[in-house]
Amino acid sequence: MTLPQDDGAPTPRKPSLWRTVRAVAWGFFGVRKHSEYQEDIARLSPLHIVAVGFVAVLVLIGVLLALVKFAVST
Repeated sequence: MTLPQDDGAPTPRKPSLWRTVRAVAWGFFGVRKHSEYQEDIARLSPLHIVAVGFVAVLVLIGVLLALVKFAVST
């Protein structure tokens, strides 16, 4: 049995929910370091980003509706 050779390339880590949420939040804010953006592209799944982005949009719409109802009621 032979062991795998270490070629110096970093092993890709499994995408995490927290990292995906952070990437989507930075995307909403519109500011991101290029190096971190490249890291996110290499590590995150596009399906996860779309799903978290969709949930984030729903949360944003809910918060805006709540603020409007509060402002109109007072």
